[in-house]
Amino acid sequence: MRTKIIATLGPASMEKDVMRAMVDHGVRIFRLNFSHADAEYFRPIVQTIREIEQEVGFPLTAMGDLCGPKIRIGQVIGSPCNVSKGDVVCLGLPDMRGGAPADALFIELGVPELLDGLSVGEPVFLSDGMLQFTITRVLEQDKMYLMEAQNGSILTSNKGIAFPDKVHPMPALTEKDRKDLSEALAIGVDALALSFVQTRDDVDEAKELIRKEGHWVPVVAKLERKRAVDNIESIVAAADAIMVARGDLGVECSLMTLPVIQKRIIRACRHQQKAVIVATQMMLSMVKSPVPTRAEAADVANAVMDGADCVMLSEETAIGNHPVETCRFIQGIATSAEEYYLERIGEPFKPSKQRNLVKYMAYSACLVAEQAQSKALIAHSTSGSTARLLSSRRPRQTIFALTPDQRVIRWLNFFWGVKPRAVDPRIESHTERALEFVKTSNEFASGENVVVTSGQARPPGQTEIKTNTIRLFYK
Repeated sequence: MRTKIIATLGPASMEKDVMRAMVDHGVRIFRLNFSHADAEYFRPIVQTIREIEQEVGFPLTAMGDLCGPKIRIGQVIGSPCNVSKGDVVCLGLPDMRGGAPADALFIELGVPELLDGLSVGEPVFLSDGMLQFTITRVLEQDKMYLMEAQNGSILTSNKGIAFPDKVHPMPALTEKDRKDLSEALAIGVDALALSFVQTRDDVDEAKELIRKEGHWVPVVAKLERKRAVDNIESIVAAADAIMVARGDLGVECSLMTLPVIQKRIIRACRHQQKAVIVATQMMLSMVKSPVPTRAEAADVANAVMDGADCVMLSEETAIGNHPVETCRFIQGIATSAEEYYLERIGEPFKPSKQRNLVKYMAYSACLVAEQAQSKALIAHSTSGSTARLLSSRRPRQTIFALTPDQRVIRWLNFFWGVKPRAVDPRIESHTERALEFVKTSNEFASGENVVVTSGQARPPGQTEIKTNTIRLFYK
């Protein structure tokens, strides 16, 4: 399987044998959700990931997912409450409760800037869109409004609230996130996911905080706001990977447009050689059911055929009854979809006509591997860039990415078709490191050929090492 699985850890999946079984079914990245716990809670989990890593003989990645400024309502009197279509409720600041109509359920929101400038006709969503309202009357501008329910559901306290047509320039990093970021790095996480990104400034701020801590880990920008979609190109350029977080994104943007938005984001990431993750409700029915629905199977397959590098499981593995079976189904669906995807594209993606030598080197290596029916592509990639370029061409062959840097090794787990491996830095030549890997690895039989890409010799004064060699090597 070339597509990577990200599994969220929780009460259903934190036992070592469960985690190991999920790895056997394609999980390469474990998500640690800091919305529900802190670094000390996850410290032994990171250690367990390292133990499994040693047992299986290949790298695994621990990704800390920061909470971000998820906006929630306050306490609802009588919670849980039944809300029926057509019911009128009151939304306002906490100190406005006494002035609300006596016959209207009061929903308090302690974030004044989100109530600024609301007007009649604007939508307001609660509980990830499960409850939808329309503002019908302004009781006091910027402070209190009447809303009519457009559907019926249960309303409970502390649920998330969203204003799909409103831009609210809140920073992606809260004080809690800053603390969690520092502590997550201290316990050894390999990547950090940043929630509710709206501009590249959010990504730059997170990277600067990581640098100040004396670390480097990749930053995954979670796209959950309409404003983020509007700024997609600059965010992709700044981030190391992108997550299509369809839960909140499906609230901010129309569900009718969400499938196309997903495709546009995936395409933008591949063009910039950035890994892209499709997340939220991939196999939600398997929280309780031992098998997915047909619609869920098609959703996973379509994400793979759109070109996603990773698919992510949330409740399914965190609290579900069948975490391992869910991974097994994802693995099977992705493997089947990949074969059709490769059949459909026919050959590796050719770079656009603009002059870009490194992209054409990667493309050429993929073409040689295709024509020679090579077993694999071997890329010595100190920074990971060559492996990323090869992955973006979508070759049929597995890409073995060789690097002496453990940070890069675990970052490369995010990329389609890439198997990162450590190499001996005592061998000076990058090409010789790659050839030694092929000679000693049991991945390749005698007589099989591989395409090796590497770079070392460079013009005087040039410090950056770029791939400049393609070699067909028979073991």
